[in-house]
Amino acid sequence: MYDGPFLGRVLIYDANRPNGVLGSTHGHCSRFRHNTREAILLKRMTVRNLTVFPEVDCQFGRNLNVVVGENGTGKTHLLKMAYSVLAASWEESRKPNAAAPTKALLQSRLAEKLINVFRPEHLGRLVSRQRGRARCDIAVECEPEEANVSFSFGTISKREVAIEKLPERWIEVSPAWFPTRELLTIYPNFASIYESRYLEYEETWRDTCRLLGEPLRRGPRDHIADTLLVPLEDAMDGKLVLENNGRFYLNGSKGNIEISLVAEGLRKFGMLARLISNGTLLNNCYLFWDEPEANLNPRLVAKLADAIVGLSVVGVQVFIATHSLFLLREFEMLLGSRNHEAYDARFFGLHAEKDGVRIDQGSSIDDVGDIGSLDEELAQSDRYMNSEI
Repeated sequence: MYDGPFLGRVLIYDANRPNGVLGSTHGHCSRFRHNTREAILLKRMTVRNLTVFPEVDCQFGRNLNVVVGENGTGKTHLLKMAYSVLAASWEESRKPNAAAPTKALLQSRLAEKLINVFRPEHLGRLVSRQRGRARCDIAVECEPEEANVSFSFGTISKREVAIEKLPERWIEVSPAWFPTRELLTIYPNFASIYESRYLEYEETWRDTCRLLGEPLRRGPRDHIADTLLVPLEDAMDGKLVLENNGRFYLNGSKGNIEISLVAEGLRKFGMLARLISNGTLLNNCYLFWDEPEANLNPRLVAKLADAIVGLSVVGVQVFIATHSLFLLREFEMLLGSRNHEAYDARFFGLHAEKDGVRIDQGSSIDDVGDIGSLDEELAQSDRYMNSEI
């Protein structure tokens, strides 16, 4: 079986721990947490009448979650809903003297976040299209249960949701959202301009730029951070630095290069490296990544898959949306070893039907069912091998 660079160097698994990680096979780390705050895992999300989904029940893995489907089947919508719930909670928790959750506060914060992330004309546009009025129901279950939340909104809702289940606490660590394109080149002043001007960009971009701007952790890099960063920096041939002028540069063998002059695929590696370096992705948090394979060649996709799996075993709950057969195969090889049996991964296959999108799910890539885009890649390989070229 294939062991990637990260899995080959680190980790011992313990299924009784929140994300399954006990320590390092080299004895360099005795625990996987980088702070004292309790990890909150996203265990389950049930959805009714959300855009293309009549009714789905997603049961998430504590390490890696991969959503697979053709264009238009709602992959990004699922991830955005989960992200919005977590982000709205985290944003309240980080305010000075944050009070406990209340229905009045949460219903406005959730509605505002959903509108700013999905960018509909009004909230009711997220309800599945059907005759007459309907309601969208969302329920999120966490571990521990005091973070559970459920809410709903109707087709005529403008900027409000109804809270059915109020969480007892806020989520205290940030979710990170990576869109299909990199954000390092637009980082300078983007967050501040977003706050003061109307920009037709979804709020996930602002959120991620804020995280990219967080200062680096003090002191030398610890073993886990170093193990994650070295393969990324090798791929980029340098280290990402944020200069005093507010711009990112790649500092490597060719000197200090403006990030806008670096290949876009490598800028994605830079985003990942930055959030590891400043501790955002070493903090029992969540990473949502929409089509991470975009603008990457196969060699870099393989390195990226290993980095994603590496993050998922040091306390980051990862959610990926993809339709790349190559990326799925890399995950399959990385997770196929019997040395990693306690690793908790879930795969979700989205299938368009007459009445909406159905989800097949399970712990193996084989559980996602037949995905047309994946079948086409396999069919092309067969056609090529059978051709006379």
